Amino acid sequence: MSGGPEEGRIGSPAPRIEDPRLLTGRGRYVADLTAPHLAHAAFLRSTVPHARITVDASAARTAPGVVAVFTAADLAGTLGPVSFDASIPGMTQLVHAALADDRVRLIGDPVAMVVADSRYLAEDALELIEVRYDELPPVPDVATALDPAAPALYDVAPGNVPYHDTARYGDVDGAFRSADRVIGRTLRQHRYMAAPLETRGGLAAYEPAGGELTYHASAHAPHLMRMVLAAHLRLPPHRVRVVVPDMGGSFGSKWGITREDLLVCAAAVRTGRPVRWIEDRRENLLVGGHARDESLHLEAAVRADGTLLGLRARVVMDIGAYSVIPMNPAFFTLALRLLIPGPYRVPAYDFEVSTVCTNKGPYVAYRGPWAVETWAREVLLDIIAGELGLAPEEIRRRNLVTPAEQPYRTAAGWRLDGTRAPATLDRALELADLPRFRTEQRRARERGEVLGFGLATFIEPSPGGAEFLAMSGGGKETARVRVEPTGEVSLFTSQIPHGQGHETTLAQVVAAEFGLPYTAVRVVHGDTDATPFSMVGTGGSRAATFGSGAAARAARAVRDQVLRLASGMLGAPPKELELAGGRVCVRERPATGLTMVQLAGMVSLAPAYLPPDTPTELAATATYDGADGGFAQATHCCWVRVDPGTGQVEITRYLVVEDCGSMINPAVVEGQIRGGAAQGLGGVLYERLHYDEAARPLSDTLRDYLLPTAADVPPIEIVHLGPEPGADPPDYRGVGEGGAICAPPAITNALSDALGIEITQQSVAPSFVLAALRKGPAKYYSVGLRSIVWFRRECGMDAGWTT
Repeated sequence: MSGGPEEGRIGSPAPRIEDPRLLTGRGRYVADLTAPHLAHAAFLRSTVPHARITVDASAARTAPGVVAVFTAADLAGTLGPVSFDASIPGMTQLVHAALADDRVRLIGDPVAMVVADSRYLAEDALELIEVRYDELPPVPDVATALDPAAPALYDVAPGNVPYHDTARYGDVDGAFRSADRVIGRTLRQHRYMAAPLETRGGLAAYEPAGGELTYHASAHAPHLMRMVLAAHLRLPPHRVRVVVPDMGGSFGSKWGITREDLLVCAAAVRTGRPVRWIEDRRENLLVGGHARDESLHLEAAVRADGTLLGLRARVVMDIGAYSVIPMNPAFFTLALRLLIPGPYRVPAYDFEVSTVCTNKGPYVAYRGPWAVETWAREVLLDIIAGELGLAPEEIRRRNLVTPAEQPYRTAAGWRLDGTRAPATLDRALELADLPRFRTEQRRARERGEVLGFGLATFIEPSPGGAEFLAMSGGGKETARVRVEPTGEVSLFTSQIPHGQGHETTLAQVVAAEFGLPYTAVRVVHGDTDATPFSMVGTGGSRAATFGSGAAARAARAVRDQVLRLASGMLGAPPKELELAGGRVCVRERPATGLTMVQLAGMVSLAPAYLPPDTPTELAATATYDGADGGFAQATHCCWVRVDPGTGQVEITRYLVVEDCGSMINPAVVEGQIRGGAAQGLGGVLYERLHYDEAARPLSDTLRDYLLPTAADVPPIEIVHLGPEPGADPPDYRGVGEGGAICAPPAITNALSDALGIEITQQSVAPSFVLAALRKGPAKYYSVGLRSIVWFRRECGMDAGWTT
């Protein structure tokens, strides 16, 4: 217990406990694990996007070092069809085989699996498997999929639409009839992905004598994985154990259970040998989990002064060929429906959504799966401002729900309370000094330079409060805290760290209850045999709210036990005792006390000698349902410079004003915000998963799928508003998704401002920028209280379009 109780106190940027292990290369990832007689799996994957198939694997079965070869037929009786009932009304379950049986639905579809003594031998044997493809017409995009002449990827989803939903709130027709203007655009968010540093992987070992399966996996919902594995492999759940070692990133892509997880475990059961599979980068780009890829037609009914009267949203989501258990992409549309109005005053709202199957990679829960709502709304607000002759910041000021109006019933029917989005906007504008920038922008244009500024404001449910949770599926978290015989404290949590610093922040929360240094708390995670049950694990910014809430409640219960025990041994009421620095003492007589080691030793080693009516254990389990949690909110501001010769975009300044309540560890919070913003930047300026008209992927290597490097990410200024004075209990809110959600609209709006055009697609490549510069449209700008229309011809260029 080195260090004082103030070491790592809540609110301090304490160094991360896990960093010495991870940063010196001592982390243990799935690829670092081994086992006696370990075998290695490799997958033969489809080379065509859509076809009927027949498979002949006979030659591969006799190849050197091959332990087993599996096709769909070989797994009959061992591994059932891939499905999991996590349905919502109207959602069609797209049941399919783990290995493609009669049909492949994308390039990269697993057709066969080889298990061999080494990965090299397994890959060699794959070349001996013969697959006959009777090709079917490809379905490369939504337009093709919705064509009545297109083939259905699933018989149960005619028209390739497995889910369709509508919802209406308020008098939408009246709002649009009474509007001075109706302004709408179709906005397109392209397909991109998480691309974690560590790809997917797992090591499965089966003990035939006891019928027990242990699966070490890179995943962040081990209890869910245990249930899914047991159901599909027809094993009793208590005979399945899932262990998650260190994980090198996920960003949502490893939340679900994939076909490869099922297949590796099935191979271990069938062969009796431990089997490991590590995904290579091409596999990851093809089928490791795609995201985004929505088009959203938004129409706003507005008054001439910019007041929003109503919204209509029509969403089409390209979900690819497969769902990842258990998260059918239809679930993401629930959050999308609830959040499109965002932090704004929208009296009436109409929503329609369709999910559409195509011959593309599976759709997963990438960081902020509902992110298109913020991007589309914030881009449309800038467009509305331009058409009405308002500054972008002004239309937001006129429509944001103020604290004085709260609690506020949103258009989607849930209660918004305790949010301060307007305060983040005001503080951001104060720091941005827009009048000065507009003057600089004008002078730069006179020199032929292209500068722009954009902003976006959003709220993130973290977790959103009781009503939002009830409408979006709810949830709860359980934690267990135990004082060990050494006097140290163990926390057992269902949170799964993969970069967020849970071993540090959760230790800080528990340590605060005991007056211990945070290094005296051991955080146990990632083992279904040791940790509390949770279907979710880590995701949706849960750790700061659900994880910390449950940990704090359990720690508080154990703290009360410690004081009650010490009270019986010291002969003083608990209210007269003080617990700090690993010692309980009588407040008025500090010399009279007992150490945590002494108390824990009595409980563990001499329970018969405990005073009457005192606890016989120092351990407690507590559950937190998140009902009193709220929203994080932020305003992002982005400044850009565009090179007119190359179309390259430089972000010259980036500012975030964030309100996430009380911070457990500011360094961890800011790391989450910066990391998310970097991913959002990548989504706009670098990353895109391209498919051609035949559904062939064109970005299946890192030469073709461009990721931003550290050199491409600007310094990100972060200003925190902090909690409301006197907040008790501390109001922890998650920030996991925020940066990735709010950065794309801020960057898009900055580029729109710089180029003088409306940008209605999220991917902005240099070729797009150059084309916009050649066309040279006009643009509306706001300078202080004056409104001026600047034409590019003032810079000696063609005026081109006018707005």
